[in-house]
Amino acid sequence: MMPKHSRRRARVGFTDSAIAQIGKLSESEVHSLDRALVALSVDPEMGTPIPNSDPELWRYDDDVENVAVIYYVTTLRTVIVVAYVEA
Repeated sequence: MMPKHSRRRARVGFTDSAIAQIGKLSESEVHSLDRALVALSVDPEMGTPIPNSDPELWRYDDDVENVAVIYYVTTLRTVIVVAYVEA
């Protein structure tokens, strides 16, 4: 019996403003953000859709890691583009 393959993770990209925000985070905050982004790459719909946003934006709040991420997902769900981070 062939092993069942898991769904491929989405790649994560960043807007220029998100890159600037990440540059201001401490090493431990970046580590927390990384853990949240890995989770989102596996399941981009973990977040909550932000009503009336175009493109459709999502917000993910990780209370364990104390991180918030606003992002959108490409049509084929293969890329997550992070627009805002807070840690």
